Amino acid sequence: MKIAVIGSGIGGLAAAIRLTLKGHHVTVFEKNPTPGGKLAQLKVGDFRFDTGPSLFTLPQLVEELFELCGEKMDTLLPCQRLENNCKYFFADDTEFNFYHDKNKLKSEIESKTTEKASTVLKRLSQSEEVYNLNAPVFVFSTFHNFSNFITKPYIKAFLNLHKLNFAKTMHAANSNDFSDKRIVQLFDRYATYNGSNPYKAPATLNMIAHLENNIGAFFPEKGMYAMVESLYDLAIKKGVQFRFNSLVTEIIVENKKATGIKIENHTENFDVIVSDSDSKHLANNMLNHPLRKRLNKAEPSSSALIFYWGINRTFPKMELHNILFSNDYESEFKKIFEEKTLSDDPTVYVFISSKLVKSDAPKGSENWFVMINAPSNSGQNWETLMLEARKNIILKINKTLSVDIEKHIVNEHIASPLSIEKNTLSTNGSLYGSSSNSMFSAFMRHPNWLKNIDNLYFVGGSVHPGGGIPLCLSSAKIITQEIPDANE
Repeated sequence: MKIAVIGSGIGGLAAAIRLTLKGHHVTVFEKNPTPGGKLAQLKVGDFRFDTGPSLFTLPQLVEELFELCGEKMDTLLPCQRLENNCKYFFADDTEFNFYHDKNKLKSEIESKTTEKASTVLKRLSQSEEVYNLNAPVFVFSTFHNFSNFITKPYIKAFLNLHKLNFAKTMHAANSNDFSDKRIVQLFDRYATYNGSNPYKAPATLNMIAHLENNIGAFFPEKGMYAMVESLYDLAIKKGVQFRFNSLVTEIIVENKKATGIKIENHTENFDVIVSDSDSKHLANNMLNHPLRKRLNKAEPSSSALIFYWGINRTFPKMELHNILFSNDYESEFKKIFEEKTLSDDPTVYVFISSKLVKSDAPKGSENWFVMINAPSNSGQNWETLMLEARKNIILKINKTLSVDIEKHIVNEHIASPLSIEKNTLSTNGSLYGSSSNSMFSAFMRHPNWLKNIDNLYFVGGSVHPGGGIPLCLSSAKIITQEIPDANE
């Protein structure tokens, strides 16, 4: 069959590879001149930045793609497991390293916090249990296929629903389990991994801690964009065709069947269409379907303000991943999700890939990806908000590191919800489609196919099972299991 894949994000690349291996003729249409979608790169002067996801977990999902193609990931995409998953800087000047090694983590907890190490380790064990119950049902399968409901993983999950903690919020569960407010805040942060609010998102999402802290956080030796480059090369080697600078404006549907796509002023026919585009953008611009109403009612996930700074010195205190926490986390999320604005005291994420990829910055310098969570665009004055945010971020960094950081910024590039939407077609700059700010949010994500339109499938971070590299890869696996081999 002839198959069109719209978008070359991680989900689109993975789907293209898998479908080509099933014997289909696959063409990927990408509006940008390079592959990757949100996982892109930026070069500013002598500095290189990864612009999208910076956390890499469940590397076995990428490794599986290489193995299916008869290749070795260790050779084409060498990665390392991080010793320190993330360094946390709290408002009270506590500096906390979340080590992968449990003995080192135990020592860190006991020396830096008032929490019992056994309590944190118990939570990590519980996160693993919840993940093992949840993953076969919500991560690697789809509940939009009713035949799945009689399988053993589904039955096991439903018999253990009380362990999945749907009825509690993340913050309620964390406040109940931990006595040290700093540890509560640290575990609350996992809600931001899919653009949600820990004071509203279900405690089920606490399973994210298992991926990062039990299995481990990883990093490609050449940076995050190396993942895109290696998958793109793999796709080319297997015969996938790519059409860059090709914006798909419409999915053609005839007699309740997807039959082709429109690119600018001409149409092309295909047997199957796979969309790796933002689901809300697709519903509002590419497909005339009642789906539009439901998606537009859903609360959007958060977006981001990102400052890419070339820094002309090094900071040994900083790690690859760093979090500078706000003093009032609840107020910060109220600002983002209720008031649709920014906190004066934002939590700041600083990602410095040159800590491991030395070529990403000149010798004696560092490349700082500085991000704060932001509301999706709803008409705010982003120019004013960016100026205020920059000032507040610099104040926090200066206080944390006892430095005048602005004196060391030699290059700067800024991304906002406006530029994120322009570059990735993510509606209003929302990074993950819909938020997970309710106990039913997992069931409300856009499905991987529609009942009343045949031969149309959906992958990527805005659809089931959700945002982030592992879930995008899983969405590709889910839909390719539904599409028969070319010889069937």
